[in-house]
Amino acid sequence: SIAVGKGAGERVLADRFDWGLAAGERCAVLGRNGSGKSSLLLTLAGLRAPRAGEVQLGGRLLASLPRRERARRLGMLLQDGDADFWGSTLDYVLLGRYPQSGGTLAASADDRARGRALLAELDLDAHSGQPYRTLSGGERQRARLAQLFAQDAEVLLLDEPLAHLDLKHQLVAMEAVSRRAAQGVAVVMALHEPQWAARYCDTAVLMYDFRRISPGPALSMLTQENLEQLYDCRLEAVAPPASATADAPENAAGSRLFIPRLR
Repeated sequence: SIAVGKGAGERVLADRFDWGLAAGERCAVLGRNGSGKSSLLLTLAGLRAPRAGEVQLGGRLLASLPRRERARRLGMLLQDGDADFWGSTLDYVLLGRYPQSGGTLAASADDRARGRALLAELDLDAHSGQPYRTLSGGERQRARLAQLFAQDAEVLLLDEPLAHLDLKHQLVAMEAVSRRAAQGVAVVMALHEPQWAARYCDTAVLMYDFRRISPGPALSMLTQENLEQLYDCRLEAVAPPASATADAPENAAGSRLFIPRLR
């Protein structure tokens, strides 16, 4: 249960937000630019103090956990990353092993094998030895995801994980996230793509203006009416091909697609 504020002026985003996340749950956070998605994730990560209330992890106050334990148990992909890293793409990914390494930056043979496997999973194996700073924006984003996965945290908070990614690699990223969830990792993602949220997420948090924040099952939250109110934009429903519907995950919201239309 928390109250979330934003910035030095403490604009209130949510007076009271009572919410829990189960192991293996995939939750999408959606809202317009400036609605507070990043502020919510930063608060859940313990990087920004709530205005009131508390954030718990496994029944313990997040703020009370030692930093190393917090880093082992919770990982966050920030919206903006630093492109000026001195080493290779593999070196960059292996930084994610630091919380689990006992305080040394030296990577073991197992760590390096794990890093290469993560790069392959995210379609970056050909770039393993390439200087990280020379990667394209989309390649850097996938390397950042690989670094996060290397952390082996039990909770993942991802702020716009699909930024800079083409359609193929959006799918690669969402499949990689879902594999972690299938292993019991709890996932919260701030997304700008309702179609990916509908297809891959179990629950959704809709962040409206004027302190209104609504969590619930993705199937019931990601409706045309809700999304039109959320984005202040008229939408048109598009029926996917029958084959796509047949192959879609069990979440029936994945078969409902909407595109913006002019007023």
